[in-house]
Amino acid sequence: MNGQNREDIKIGAEVDIVLKKDQPTGKLTRGHVKRILTNSKFHPHGIKVMLAEQEMVGRVQYIID
Repeated sequence: MNGQNREDIKIGAEVDIVLKKDQPTGKLTRGHVKRILTNSKFHPHGIKVMLAEQEMVGRVQYIID
């Protein structure tokens, strides 16, 4: 599942995000959602979240089941 819809992302969910510094390469970082930072219901590049691990911030590319 992609991370463009805010309603699909829950606190504690395991996700793959792309960090700002990794946007050119598309390298993904996996972690658990600590906070949802995007207020809008939809974002074409992915909802911005903070991960619990090291409080990294990035846009959700995939939600892991």
